[in-house]
Amino acid sequence: MSLRVVAAHKVFRAHGGARVVALDGVDLEAADGELLVIVGPSGSGKSTLLRAISGLETLDSGQVIIGGRDVTGVPAGRRDVAMVFQEAALFPHLSVAANIGIGERARGARRREVEARVVEVARSLDVEHLLRRMPGELSGGERQRVALARVMIRVPSVCLLDEPLASVDAELRLRMRGEIRAVQRSLGIPMVHVTHDQLEAMAMGDRVAVMDGGRVLQCDTPAALYARPATTAVARIVGPLPMNLLPAVDGVVVGVRPERVRLCGDPGGGRPGRVVAVEPAGEECLVRIQTDSELLARLPLSDVPQVGEQVSVVWRPEDEHHFDALSGQRR
Repeated sequence: MSLRVVAAHKVFRAHGGARVVALDGVDLEAADGELLVIVGPSGSGKSTLLRAISGLETLDSGQVIIGGRDVTGVPAGRRDVAMVFQEAALFPHLSVAANIGIGERARGARRREVEARVVEVARSLDVEHLLRRMPGELSGGERQRVALARVMIRVPSVCLLDEPLASVDAELRLRMRGEIRAVQRSLGIPMVHVTHDQLEAMAMGDRVAVMDGGRVLQCDTPAALYARPATTAVARIVGPLPMNLLPAVDGVVVGVRPERVRLCGDPGGGRPGRVVAVEPAGEECLVRIQTDSELLARLPLSDVPQVGEQVSVVWRPEDEHHFDALSGQRR
């Protein structure tokens, strides 16, 4: 089962009648068994795209194709698409067990079959001990695991996740990433995960689609996005830290990642600058250096200069990325 979005357009009318283009010709595909992560800033169109795939939003033009079937005009309830939202959206008056099994009961499955399946799925997501509790007794992470269990109890054609980890703490987020990957592998269906956290996107996705302004700027493997960003916008979004983009010279913007910037012992051997800030980050430090523009360097603790110190920075020629100053496209 595969998912395709073809030339998707969606325009909203803002207050006062202004047009807001949410989706601007989006083409995207998720293969059978693939976890596709969509990342981008707020307002980039990520959630609108997910809602269009699910049928909760109607496209102005374009197609949504699931398993070779055009479902663009098919109501949400008949698309066989499961969706997990940022808020778990559990029924507060039902127990965890009832929340997990409610969809199967609505589809007419036998009670004993539903109960057995609920226990099986709950065990796989480590919520079996919570089955008799009510949603109000659960933590945020527990509620999200219950929401995932509600998806897992059946095998939909496509599973959509709309920032399900945004409200959980950092330690649980790391664990939940692994759990979501395990769920996706066990279901073996296309899964589309939306997030604004590029580290999460790079850690989880088989492929990552970078969106901004209602468009997909680039879609590729995490390694390819990091090594060869197609535009300056992708270069700023993808990576542990935003890429440094130097002022254009002869129509070319040079980019260099902070983790590739190093200090030079020879005062005349690199680009001169002054340290304006030092931010400890575990075994490394983030150092902001003012040259003809501000550069961010990620340095080992042994190389950290003092604020106000005059330094010289260098990087290898092969670590440079070149972009067109007008279009932002990679050269």
